[in-house]
Amino acid sequence: MANERKTENIVRNHFKQYLDDILIEEQSSDVPKIKKLLIGASKGGIGQGFPEFVIQYKNNPDLLIVIECKADASRHESNDRLQYKNYSVDGVLLYSSYLSKDYDVLSIAVSGENERELKVSHFLQLKGEKRAVVKFSNKLLSPADYLQEYLKSPEKFRQDYDKLLTFSKELNDNMHTLQIKEDLRALLISAILIALDDSAFKKAYKDYTDAKQLARFLIDTTLNQFEKAKLQNAKIEDLKVVYQQITIIDGLISDIKNIKELITGIDENINDFIRTHEYFDVLGQLYIEFLRYANSDKGLGIVLTPPHITEFMSQLAEVNKDSVVYDSCTGTGGFLVSAMKLMIDDAKGDSEKIKEIKAKKLIGVENKSHIFALACSNMFIHQDGKTNILNGSCFDSEVMEKVKQCNPTVGLLNPPYKSDKKKDIEELYFILNNLECVEQGGKTVAIVPMQTALAQTGKIFELKNKILENHTLEAVLSMPDELFFNSKVGVVSCIMVFTAKRPHPKNKKTFFGYFKKDGFEKRKNKGRIDVYGNWEKIKESWITAYLNKENIPGLSVNVVVDANDEWCAEAYMETDYQTLSEKDFEKSVKDFVAFLVSNDKC
Repeated sequence: MANERKTENIVRNHFKQYLDDILIEEQSSDVPKIKKLLIGASKGGIGQGFPEFVIQYKNNPDLLIVIECKADASRHESNDRLQYKNYSVDGVLLYSSYLSKDYDVLSIAVSGENERELKVSHFLQLKGEKRAVVKFSNKLLSPADYLQEYLKSPEKFRQDYDKLLTFSKELNDNMHTLQIKEDLRALLISAILIALDDSAFKKAYKDYTDAKQLARFLIDTTLNQFEKAKLQNAKIEDLKVVYQQITIIDGLISDIKNIKELITGIDENINDFIRTHEYFDVLGQLYIEFLRYANSDKGLGIVLTPPHITEFMSQLAEVNKDSVVYDSCTGTGGFLVSAMKLMIDDAKGDSEKIKEIKAKKLIGVENKSHIFALACSNMFIHQDGKTNILNGSCFDSEVMEKVKQCNPTVGLLNPPYKSDKKKDIEELYFILNNLECVEQGGKTVAIVPMQTALAQTGKIFELKNKILENHTLEAVLSMPDELFFNSKVGVVSCIMVFTAKRPHPKNKKTFFGYFKKDGFEKRKNKGRIDVYGNWEKIKESWITAYLNKENIPGLSVNVVVDANDEWCAEAYMETDYQTLSEKDFEKSVKDFVAFLVSNDKC
């Protein structure tokens, strides 16, 4: 006869090794909130229910582990997961559905009386979420492993990112009340984050009673941090000019409460996010968020690439631990942060290699002084990498020479987008400039307005010709129409991929991707976000199609082109009629009727 106590013993013996980190309760709980949540959670449908084990972390009270056991391995999971009393997966997911109203819940179903036949399933259901997702392997892990994977999971990232956006909105409103200019807000936050990295500042700032003195202490600490990081003296002098603006902001220096509350709020909300999600361009994201409420960040000198696209482009360039990455239009450093993450992941814990990556293999150029300060700050926050960021024009011969001495193998860029002004530089000039600095055979990946890919006459056509005379066009990917919605910039964009210093072969096929649906949707006060967590799967399908040069109806096609042709998937791609539905037909008819009415044609 099956004995469930044997299964419970296996689980108990596994987790009792870790009692320094966790608290284990069996069949009940002394925590009033847990008891209350489980009222009505009986597997039989009547009364209160309790799982076999409820585990709490001593230092992370937001996460609960609940475990349900069954002796019979054949009773592990039913087809509909609704047989709560008879199957371990069904039962533990029932408990999770109740507890996730107030906790993040890791549910573990364990079935079998011995190690040989044991079945283990894991599910993660975050607070407020209706569905639990499958996680981890089919064996019991240590609480430390569970915690680490939970903190780094895409689901947790989305939850934390949502909180970050909420806080950034509140922070922006607060700074508006304090009359802090939009282009100084991210700069102020960067100074606070850098100063908080200094233990003396973190300990002492709360004791200050004079707002002016605290503001000076903040900036002095920030600049001292850069000096300790061995940033060049010339750069520190440039940064000093930019950061000194903070010490004269009336809203900050008029009341000690204002500046203290800012520092504390940033430490508790943004610093926690950075510690958990180490290589994410937080400053860039905050910059976008703040300037959504200004005229536009394009008007203030920068259009920032969304973080999921900087990572995607780094992967297109096949960035690895041996790459030397160059961003000639650095902005806040988003491309360099994404590339650094891929490079460090590829280093697989090799501390010497990681040190080399941060010190020598990330190069950037930024022309605007206040954005240059943000880039340096961003790389500092992400643990070095700022020593090779240059303040100047990427077209300056001295700057180009310094960059070439670093032998870049990968170029990543989002050039300034040309307005209607004739004096503005064409985007393709920036691509040519980047390609000139990248080693032969290296990859340059740029995101630019679609119009640069379509021109068949004029200056842009001439630039297309010049590029193909010296470099290979590997791919052009059509991006979502509202990709820059968060930046309040309506440009339709594409990503171009080139191989440097190898003339485009006459009969070579170029890969064209119609990558218009990235899974992101617009939400009020949050902008364009990955609501349903579909981006990772979509990104994988895009990269697979690109690497294998696949012809997929409705998604991608390979075509021989030259400068006379339009460089976009829409011009060549086959329609995937299998994806068309009756709703698509209805929409097309309605759009056509609306067109006829609006133009007095019916």
